Amino acid sequence: MGAGIMINASTSSCGVLPGLNGLLSRYAESMLWLARYMERIENLARLMEVTEAFVRGPDGQTGWDSIIQINSDEVAFYALHTKATEADVLAFYITEQANPNSIKAMAHAVRENARSVRPLISTEMWAHLNMFTRWMLDLQFADIRLDSLSNICNRLKQECQTHYGITEGTLYRDQAWLFYMLGKQLERSDQITRLIDIRYHTLLPHGEKAGSDLDSSQWASVLRSAAAYHAFRRLQPVTTTPENVVGFLLKNEGFPRSLATSLSTFDALLAMLAAHKSLRRQCIPVQERAAELRVTLQEQTAQDMIVRGLHEYMQWIQTQIHHIQNDIAAAFWPPAAPLAPPPLSQTQTQTQTQG
Repeated sequence: MGAGIMINASTSSCGVLPGLNGLLSRYAESMLWLARYMERIENLARLMEVTEAFVRGPDGQTGWDSIIQINSDEVAFYALHTKATEADVLAFYITEQANPNSIKAMAHAVRENARSVRPLISTEMWAHLNMFTRWMLDLQFADIRLDSLSNICNRLKQECQTHYGITEGTLYRDQAWLFYMLGKQLERSDQITRLIDIRYHTLLPHGEKAGSDLDSSQWASVLRSAAAYHAFRRLQPVTTTPENVVGFLLKNEGFPRSLATSLSTFDALLAMLAAHKSLRRQCIPVQERAAELRVTLQEQTAQDMIVRGLHEYMQWIQTQIHHIQNDIAAAFWPPAAPLAPPPLSQTQTQTQTQG
């Protein structure tokens, strides 16, 4: 993780204090992934809860397989299970340590990243994360009987929200905070596009054209999965159409989890980071890619996206988000160069050549 690489900060007027004048790259990496995993845990909890209560397939059964599709876990899941049953999907996403996207695996990742940045985070942040991850790591399959799934998901969401509140109120506004917030917005952007991509095509009945009006209760489940139901109702009290839902989740700048809001906030955070002159060069490739995403989003209506191919556009955005993550890693925590091997003696050289 490039433990010896320092992200040097110069004093600026960007509104973020320099704080630690030499932020270790491993700290930056851990802060970003701490935020991404916490956001991912909350999204997964909401997704499981809404799927159990509202999402039904063509046969009327709960659409547990849609969670697998949203997370692109088909290969990993079917390597361990033969069918997407309720019990297998819940076990896979809550207690199965072989799945890196399970609650238990992500709890371990959160704990390790929090431990890595212990010198930077507040006592309150550490204490809460310590208790929260211990509870998640202790979860057993017996704890997720269907009648208690809602309770578990509610606690997961509440604990994540508590973490965000503690972080907002206690984390010092320096580069560590910027990387934490970049991770949070990056994960939100990825999650909302995955949700829209899979849910839209899952809800489209066989033989229907893209953009047809569908059962409003099913589209309400899409909004609930994104914690957007009440916000949407404030603006769209009557009409719940695919175009309105897609437009709200992608383009509405007043909803904090929309793609437009996440990308706008991400861009502003990058500008703060780039305001530290020593970091301007590293930020340029990321800023350019993020700007391209924002332009493509602003220039299209929801109807344009649906007609031109919503699936292809969501897939493209997810690919760009993946590139942004890689660009950040390459800029701020590149892999350490391998040490040069010692020179071979003449005898060793001859032996290897003959071999």
